[in-house]
Amino acid sequence: MAEITIQLPDGSQRTLPEGATATTLAESIGSRLAKAAVAAVVDGDEVDLNVPLHNGSTVAIVTNNSEEGRHVLRHSTAHVMAQAVTQLFPGAKFSIGPAIADGFYYDFELPGGRTFSENDLEAIEARMREIIKADQPFVRDEVPAAKALEIFADQPYKCEIIQRVSSGAADGEDAGEVGGGETISVYRNTPEFVDLCRGPHVPSTSKLGHFKLMKVAGAYWRGNEKGPMLQRIYGTAWASKDELAEHLHRLEEAEKRDHRKLATELDLLSFPTELGGGLAVWHPKGAIVRKLMEDYSRQRHQDGGYQFVFTPHLANAKLFETSGHLEWYKDGMYPPMEMDNGVYYPKPMNCPMHCLIFRSRQRSYRELPLRLFELGNVYRYERAGTLHGLLRIRGFTQDDSHIYCTEDQLQDEIGSLLDFVISVLRAFGFDDFQFFLSTKDPEKYVGSDEIWDKATEALRVALERHGLEYGVKEGDAAFYGPKIDINVKDAIGRSWQLSTIQCDFNLPDRFELEYVAPDGSRQRPIMLHRALFGSVERFFGVLVEHYAGAFPMWMAPLQARVLPVASAHQEYAEKVVSRLEAEGFRVDLVDATDQLGKRIRAAKLEKIPYVLVVGDDDVDASTLGVNPRGGDVERNVPLEDFVGRLRAEVGEQLAATR
Repeated sequence: MAEITIQLPDGSQRTLPEGATATTLAESIGSRLAKAAVAAVVDGDEVDLNVPLHNGSTVAIVTNNSEEGRHVLRHSTAHVMAQAVTQLFPGAKFSIGPAIADGFYYDFELPGGRTFSENDLEAIEARMREIIKADQPFVRDEVPAAKALEIFADQPYKCEIIQRVSSGAADGEDAGEVGGGETISVYRNTPEFVDLCRGPHVPSTSKLGHFKLMKVAGAYWRGNEKGPMLQRIYGTAWASKDELAEHLHRLEEAEKRDHRKLATELDLLSFPTELGGGLAVWHPKGAIVRKLMEDYSRQRHQDGGYQFVFTPHLANAKLFETSGHLEWYKDGMYPPMEMDNGVYYPKPMNCPMHCLIFRSRQRSYRELPLRLFELGNVYRYERAGTLHGLLRIRGFTQDDSHIYCTEDQLQDEIGSLLDFVISVLRAFGFDDFQFFLSTKDPEKYVGSDEIWDKATEALRVALERHGLEYGVKEGDAAFYGPKIDINVKDAIGRSWQLSTIQCDFNLPDRFELEYVAPDGSRQRPIMLHRALFGSVERFFGVLVEHYAGAFPMWMAPLQARVLPVASAHQEYAEKVVSRLEAEGFRVDLVDATDQLGKRIRAAKLEKIPYVLVVGDDDVDASTLGVNPRGGDVERNVPLEDFVGRLRAEVGEQLAATR
């Protein structure tokens, strides 16, 4: 029998019979690998396990516990969900069903305008388990577009995708459904059910099973608010029962920590409908925390040699034409305002205005690096369906810095910024970081390839000199330059992208920025864009969820509450408040109108670090009953001892932020 030789990722080789598939390869390596296999990568392309291999191919087996494998599991489970829905609801129309982070979704239109109920989700789950138990194979076929239109004649959304692909008008979403080329790829589970997909899929439905349908939401077709409203069913799928259980536990914990919920419970801020979507008002308690964050940021920038600037909230369209935002970022900007002296836009970025400050007079090399800092309000139009509390908002404040330097200074500045970013994030309780280098989007950039290569290399070298491991996000850079994104993991293991460092050779050129070099020549500075919090609002939202609303002592909006046991202890309680306030602590008093137990419970729900109870013995001895958040109750604590303890606790925390 003829044989073929296959190259494995580690460089070793395997000899297999001609006609062997990736399944054959996995079985030849071991039963455990074969059981975990869900797809394969052959010469760089993801394929189904049953695709015949060719002599000399390089093959990697994709397992269900890898990121790529989970993607295959989730996409396959989405197809099973579509099959179940079309069986349970004859006449249902289905559109797209991709895998997403931690799960999948599929969009549907039910006949007669019917909507899914919770009972429907249970029925769909039950039917999906029947399909999985039946061990139905995923069978791939490639057909001409005309044939595909016949197959999906009663599915208008699928037909639209096919027509866009065959006409060359497909976007990335369409290509994700069917791939590209002259043929359309489809998968069948049974003769009755067929779906568009480029694959790969698991070999059969029995490879699935650890899933749960989560919720139903509305979704416009193609995200167009003028298009049909569909129903989106979200689900999650994992490689094992334990992974599914762990994920559901994380979701439960995340729900408890949701900053929108806690912001209401703790009276931090709100989103009045009268303001419009994506806009918040800050209540006194939330504003205290925000002020502490902003004061900290100002002090760190002052200590770091930055100069403070302020810029207006809107500007003439000509500014954004020069910067390139009207050409490359207009969809993210608010509509223009027609004025008698021109057209104006609310600013989406602070950087163009900082360039004007640099250009306001002649600059010398002796002034460089010039570090400008602003807590600048910006406005970006986010679609209604993407808004999410403070995490996706339309008006926000960036702790924005722009550093103008020479090419010789570039590496030191980037390295200094990395240190600055890490120290600030640690100050707020984060210590698990991920770094990503985002490269040029080949369809959306300004400037020459040479400039982009130089800027990207500068960021790469800085990361490597710092000994930082990093991933690469291909095509994820802003239109004017590559960037380093810094992600943090919160208390329950979720990753948040917060800080950014961007290297920009282009805006200085577009604004014709110059400095006088030592030899008297005029040179272009290099511009570094940098945000530590990212936005004050989003960072605050992440902090609320990270701490579950229980801010560390130095940040807590209210650090202590004094509770007199009875009205007879009111006068002493007021003296305790005065003493603590004299030390600069944030403290209040709730009188004895309600029962003590009720008042203590209310204080704990507000997550106040210390609840101080005073009664007869405390009045006589100048002591306190101390009920610390998360700790044991202490009796008869001398007032001055407690003041010293708080002073030390806050001092220690503040020292750790420097």
